[in-house]
Amino acid sequence: MIETLLGRKVGMTRVFDENAMEQPVTVLKMGPCWVVQKKTMAEDGYLAVQLGFENVSDKRVNQPNKGHFQKAGLDPCRFLREVRADAETLADLNVGDEVNVGIFHEGDIVAVTGTSKGRGFQGMMRRWNARGGPDGHGSMSHRKPGAIGMASYPGRVLKGKKLPGKMGNKRVTVKNLEVVQVDEANGHLVLLGAVPGPNGGLVVIKRLKEASKEG
Repeated sequence: MIETLLGRKVGMTRVFDENAMEQPVTVLKMGPCWVVQKKTMAEDGYLAVQLGFENVSDKRVNQPNKGHFQKAGLDPCRFLREVRADAETLADLNVGDEVNVGIFHEGDIVAVTGTSKGRGFQGMMRRWNARGGPDGHGSMSHRKPGAIGMASYPGRVLKGKKLPGKMGNKRVTVKNLEVVQVDEANGHLVLLGAVPGPNGGLVVIKRLKEASKEG
């Protein structure tokens, strides 16, 4: 069975567990997705499934992609993503098949990948949670980074030095989120905790075989 699905973040709310304790959750609108192409070892050198999500007008699709969808017998999709699959999964799927939120179950542990909110150009205190300078009236560097150079050797600013710059708008993966509810009728998936990205942002969810120690 395929273990990955595309969707959009709806927003956050709360639920109450059996002990009447409040739990923060994120609601996601997952799928439906369609199998657009199957990648095989003989033709492509690896095993994968190409999923399409969210139908879009023909006017918003270029000619090569339009022919790609016509070959699959599907309407054009806004998003295309490849997900790894084993030989057994490929044998069970056919081009044109629909995959929905029903592949997940309550209690599953998943990893969610999205694009974090863009915060623009930010200083060190917000971007890196730096302490900042003294708050006294005599200080001239309340929020400045301070000295960044070296003494005499190597006499330069090392690569990777934490400095002001663009914050956010990066690919982020959050692991070990638990599935709290699955609403197949509406295509909603409710996860315990926060998910990267703004409301309406694209997310990719993958079921984990076991909780990751890194998450």
